[in-house]
Amino acid sequence: MDITFLGGPRGQRGLGVVAPFDFALDRELWRWTPDDVSLHLTRTPYVPVEVSLDLARRVSEHETLGDAVRTLIAVAPEAVAYACASGSFVGGVAGERAMCEAMTRAGAMPSVTTSGALTEALAELGARRVALVTPYTESVTRALEEYVAEAGGTVTGRAFMGLTRHIWKVPYREVVEMAHRAVRCGRADALFISCTNLPTYDVIPQLEAELRIPVISANQVTMWAALRRLGTRAVGPYQALLWGHLPRLSGSGGVSARAWPPVLREPPVLPEEEQQEGWT
Repeated sequence: MDITFLGGPRGQRGLGVVAPFDFALDRELWRWTPDDVSLHLTRTPYVPVEVSLDLARRVSEHETLGDAVRTLIAVAPEAVAYACASGSFVGGVAGERAMCEAMTRAGAMPSVTTSGALTEALAELGARRVALVTPYTESVTRALEEYVAEAGGTVTGRAFMGLTRHIWKVPYREVVEMAHRAVRCGRADALFISCTNLPTYDVIPQLEAELRIPVISANQVTMWAALRRLGTRAVGPYQALLWGHLPRLSGSGGVSARAWPPVLREPPVLPEEEQQEGWT
């Protein structure tokens, strides 16, 4: 008997994901993935280096990327995403483009990186003035600022945590606190929370309601851009980037509090035990 279920093997589409060896938030990526898409994750080889500019360069070498993509060819993904913010902004705009070219050469498929997805998302939102939250040290955060500036954006404020390890263990409450700190520094069109190893899925609707601006994160933009290459869309609770109800920004004037968000219930603050689930 031939039975085909919606979203089953015959209807399943594949998205390849290359992540650094220390990536710990596989479940977060899956939460943005529609039922008819399967993620095929692979990781770069381990190197004994803490989170730093040196590590970002090592996990984004073209040979490393090519080897990772080739491990995915057998399962025939339709596109591949490099899920690492620092690894894709450390070489600037030209370096990010070269990474995509290297991945495409290795697998003959469309490719995207987290930092390339960031610039796509900012263009989609019409956002030029960006506040930044990072878990990184100051030097890595500065490299992100330089990337945003090179891509045509203006950083209005930043807040960084100075971490070099165990980033996936940061609780949601700290992400929320850092977001408010970064936005207080100047008027921003959008907030970007960097690092694919920093948990953000559940706090984005809350922050958009509190800050009254679009909030985008590394994992969110990666999945949004990668799934667009499959001709489909990321799923999840209300988020400006995913739902597309946001009126385009003026570029320098931001969004008025009256216009943003159009329809959004105040999300509940998660109990501490729920915030920690999966991150310890």
